[in-house]
Amino acid sequence: MTHSPEPLEGAPLIAPSSTDHPLYDQIVEACRSVYDPEIPVNIYDLGLIYTIDIDSENAVSIAMTLTAPGCPVAGEMPGWVAEAIEPLAGVKQVDVQLTWEPPWGMDMMSDEARLELGFM
Repeated sequence: MTHSPEPLEGAPLIAPSSTDHPLYDQIVEACRSVYDPEIPVNIYDLGLIYTIDIDSENAVSIAMTLTAPGCPVAGEMPGWVAEAIEPLAGVKQVDVQLTWEPPWGMDMMSDEARLELGFM
């Protein structure tokens, strides 16, 4: 069987986060301080933060989505996330990318978010 240079079947659409990095928990908490203006739940518990990648020089790359492409704050939300993370001690720089793959769904919310919004 020959392998073509196509992406691997079954590769995760959402890249893994740097969960073992010492800054990871602080960055998650910073993300929890950012709210979607239309939903009274923070963006982390909504499942809008897909990947938190922290490199060896403490540069942070965030892959995130929004609840809908037409979200009125689509242009502002990545800046809010960057502003929440940049002041953390040790963070060198923050790069926030919006992605629509995979599309966000209600199943990405934490149990806490579902409870808060009355879905449980």
